Amino acid sequence: MGERAERAEMGETRVATRSSLLDAVKVCGSSAAGARLDKAELRRRISMPTSLAVGMREAIKTQDPGAAARKYAEEAEVAGRTDIPLPEAPMVVFVNSKSGGRRGPELIARLQELMGEHQVFDLSVVKPSDFTLFALIFLEKLAESGDVLARTTREKLRIMVAGGDGTVGWVLGCLGELYLQGREPVPATAVIPLGTGNDLSRSFGWGGSFPFAWRSAIKHALHRAAKGSTCRLDSWHVTIRMPEGENFERPHSLKNITESGFGQEFGDDGHLLDRCSSMEGVFYNYFSIGMDAQVAYGFHHLRNKKPYLARGPISNKLIYSGYTCTQGWFFTPCTSDPNLRGLRNILKISVKKANCSEWEKITVPSGVRAIVCLNLHSYGSGRNPWGRPKPNYLEKRGFVEAHVDDGLLEIFGLKQGWHASFVMVELITAKHIAQAAAIRLEIRGGEWKRAYMQMDGEPWKQPLSTEFTTVIDIKRVPYHSLMINGCW
Repeated sequence: MGERAERAEMGETRVATRSSLLDAVKVCGSSAAGARLDKAELRRRISMPTSLAVGMREAIKTQDPGAAARKYAEEAEVAGRTDIPLPEAPMVVFVNSKSGGRRGPELIARLQELMGEHQVFDLSVVKPSDFTLFALIFLEKLAESGDVLARTTREKLRIMVAGGDGTVGWVLGCLGELYLQGREPVPATAVIPLGTGNDLSRSFGWGGSFPFAWRSAIKHALHRAAKGSTCRLDSWHVTIRMPEGENFERPHSLKNITESGFGQEFGDDGHLLDRCSSMEGVFYNYFSIGMDAQVAYGFHHLRNKKPYLARGPISNKLIYSGYTCTQGWFFTPCTSDPNLRGLRNILKISVKKANCSEWEKITVPSGVRAIVCLNLHSYGSGRNPWGRPKPNYLEKRGFVEAHVDDGLLEIFGLKQGWHASFVMVELITAKHIAQAAAIRLEIRGGEWKRAYMQMDGEPWKQPLSTEFTTVIDIKRVPYHSLMINGCW
């Protein structure tokens, strides 16, 4: 069946309704509810004993949770703390003070007013890894010694992150280490959206933009974070193996490793080097290759070079749109080799489908200039390029309805800019390629010297070899991240 027939089976998709303006209107509505919340009652609900909060900060400062726990226990014995009520929904907030149009200091002050200064952490001062390594171990040591307040605080602790998708992913990654260390329960996470796209925030009901009436909206957000139910979120591990000696600017989301972790089941067939370098990382929303990553790369470098141009989400989106028009997304330069216009010439895709151990090769559609592996229903500031396929279409293609915790990634393609534009306003869906539980991408440069890639909004230029293959392996992390549902 041709593309037109497939689109007919797909049916109409709804026009996007999650724009920043609508999100702002919704949050303004919730702000009115926030204004009716009793501040003292909210503080009682989300606060933890001050002595514990101070001890957590001491553990981070000294990087010695054992000493901080002993100091707390000695002071508690002297003070005779016996009548302190158990915390109901203790919470800490991490704030990216560089996000949200530089409103970080004001936001930190407001949060400290609502919940106390010791439970609010500026990420430019305290990293989430320091919190899990020192502050949580402080609570765990006290809990092991029989401290009921510390045990209750640790078991009921919730996290709120004020930042963009990258900041949320950073915190989730550090919390995920708790699974590997056997230090459960892992706190669930809520979001105050301060980024440009805020797709993670949108996906779990926290809105897509920093609210206009933010002071009362923050109070309501804390209340929702304390009372909301938890949801599961898949996360995906990426390993990139490339010829040794390639020099490039490595993104923050990837780290160098000595062992790539690639098995022999796929077969090297002479295209892979014995000596190679490898990187790994985790994403929560998407991984992409091609023109969309190239546009993102140019935008990020322009913003870093001229930060005064990017003062908030609206100006960022205007710059991003303008930059898109200058990158050949809409018109391939006449001097370009026609054979280089799509990814089909340099990219091979293999997938493992659900409950299947065998690799299956997937054909890259002709004309596709960007390949996206998507985990959430939200991409590019709230759009859903996969759409909402009808059951008969899903059955015919061998797909299932997409969910954020189903262990599957949706793989789709974007062609030229006009196709991408219609997809982004949800007049049509993207080119469906596959659903997969594991993905392997093989790239060989030929006349291409580099490929643009991005992971959860962080782009980079990946150098390519004309002789050897660069291989990207994507597989699901064997545990779920926990998010707090902002809609209830």
